Amino acid sequence: MQKLVVLISFLVFFTAFRAEAQQHISLPHTGFTPDDIALIVNDADPLSRQIGDYYQKARKIPAENVIHLRFPSDRRVLPIKEFKQLKTIIDERTRSHIQAYAVAWTEPYRVGCMSLTSALAFGFDKKFCSKQCTPTAPNPYFNSSSRYPANDHQIRPAMMLAGLSFEQVKKLIDRGVASDHSFPDGTAYLLSTSDKARNSRSSGFKMAAEEFLGVFAVQLLDTDVIANRRDVLFYFTGLPEVNMLQSLNFLPGALADHLTSAGGVLTSSRQMSSLRWLEAGATASYGTVVEPCSYPQKFPSAVVAMFHYATGATAIEAYWKSVAWPGQGIFIGEPLAKPFAPLLRKVDIDQFELKIFSPNASILKIEESAAAAGPFKPIAHEHPIHRGENVFQFNFNEKKEGYLRLQWH
Repeated sequence: MQKLVVLISFLVFFTAFRAEAQQHISLPHTGFTPDDIALIVNDADPLSRQIGDYYQKARKIPAENVIHLRFPSDRRVLPIKEFKQLKTIIDERTRSHIQAYAVAWTEPYRVGCMSLTSALAFGFDKKFCSKQCTPTAPNPYFNSSSRYPANDHQIRPAMMLAGLSFEQVKKLIDRGVASDHSFPDGTAYLLSTSDKARNSRSSGFKMAAEEFLGVFAVQLLDTDVIANRRDVLFYFTGLPEVNMLQSLNFLPGALADHLTSAGGVLTSSRQMSSLRWLEAGATASYGTVVEPCSYPQKFPSAVVAMFHYATGATAIEAYWKSVAWPGQGIFIGEPLAKPFAPLLRKVDIDQFELKIFSPNASILKIEESAAAAGPFKPIAHEHPIHRGENVFQFNFNEKKEGYLRLQWH
């Protein structure tokens, strides 16, 4: 067992710190990396250029992953014909391995009857729209185990680095970066409100509380508002306006949204804009850009978002996987935030500490080979991973040779 823990930790250490021996180690892909993201910038918008430049540097996005467009930005809705022209350019400039898009602007955020983020993912298609309170086309990525949506589902989810000023977006990006591998000890606040029409997804909150018992602290509350909480990691509610947000402390990486008709109308909304969540300190949010009616499928499922986030997925992956019918909804925030991604740190000479977070009980398997191409063979007994946070401390000499493969589920 001692040898297993040592080897596990050795693997993750080189993943976290990109040591030379990393080429000898194969690890599970728990979430998107900067190389998986294409950053879309509107060069006609000075704020977009500023946001794009800062994000590229903060997340070390490869220069070849940056897609430059040029079009008028002073409008909320992008005409369908113009979007299709821009989408053609985007598709041509998107490298084949790209899995998702980060969009460096706030306006426009809508394409006809679709959100911009869904139009980028699916292409503009009216089957993702609804004029008479009907269901819309499903999201093939919903609650998927896929780590490569472009390969497996032929979609590239998108998220907007949205804000009304550079300072707001800079803070958002900094929160996302700060959240990485942080294993926040926060609480999920799931509110069943007095607004019956907007409370439609609260029936799933009890499942979330049961599912994550011993994993996350979850508070199911029959109230319209919470205030003065210092540990907000998730906040899901249903109201046209959510009060007391400025009294809350959102932990880096927090996901938060409100089910209402026009939360995704980011500017000039008759209801509270989803931007208010980001301004209050959340790292990602969601809202609909046109009338969705109160279908819970058109909004994030708390249990699904929390589950995938806990596996080490990024914010864009966890949020996108949580919405069954996302055609009318806009995803905003810092896409690469990953608070529950595995962490390995060196604590002393030949001494390491590994953290893994898991929503399920699981096992670790370690295999080794003398050659990169294999064959790989198990080198130790399976080691249990418990629900929640797991910490391993061990000694290891970094000059170990060979090829290793780590697997967990």
